[in-house]
Amino acid sequence: MDKNTGSGVGVLDKAALVLSALEAGPLTLAQLVSSTHLARPTAHRLAVALEYHRLVTRDMQGRFILGPRLAELASAAGEDRLLAAATPVLVALRDHTGESSQLFRRKGDQRICVAAAERSMGLRDSIPVGATLTMHAGSAAQVLLAWEEPEKLHRGLQGSEFTATVLSAVRRRGWAQSIGEREPGVSSISAPVRGPSGRVIAAVSVSGPIERMGRQPGRQHAAAVVASANRLTEVLKRTEGL
Repeated sequence: MDKNTGSGVGVLDKAALVLSALEAGPLTLAQLVSSTHLARPTAHRLAVALEYHRLVTRDMQGRFILGPRLAELASAAGEDRLLAAATPVLVALRDHTGESSQLFRRKGDQRICVAAAERSMGLRDSIPVGATLTMHAGSAAQVLLAWEEPEKLHRGLQGSEFTATVLSAVRRRGWAQSIGEREPGVSSISAPVRGPSGRVIAAVSVSGPIERMGRQPGRQHAAAVVASANRLTEVLKRTEGL
């Protein structure tokens, strides 16, 4: 490596070389050495160290490939962009519908409210930012589970208030609704926010009392919720790679 092009931290520069080489696809150790021009022991030592930190892993043939930690870091960066864009979108949704609005992200077997806009007056049905809720009930839980891989979807349905048939309908129409499912007397509508890869990474919701929203809240508010979720999806697409 040209000393003039490095950061001055040699081991970090060499590790970056390994990651950059793997960006093109799986490599055997010999191919990694050829691509990076590192000494074989150095390339092997760095690849194994990166593997320990989950920045590198191996495929079924034992070749080195980029690891899952990189996707997790990219997701975290995407969340920062998502949160930066969420507040004005949620405020506009609240003002349009007259109901509290929220943004949820999944964390394991729970979902977390990461942004919200409450009604400015009257009964407040908003869920506070940071609140941790179940993945077994509510329209946001339905949205966050509906597009999962079959095995995860089946596992997520165990103990849930909704069924596979309900999730099939969510996928078909692109939004979910719940009526007293998570909390008696409360309705909600949710729609998916997708990352640049197309994977569902969050759910935009509005919630309010059944007596105000009715027992078919989607008829009133689904279009607005879907439009808001799509706005956030577009933000993430535009900022990809920045």
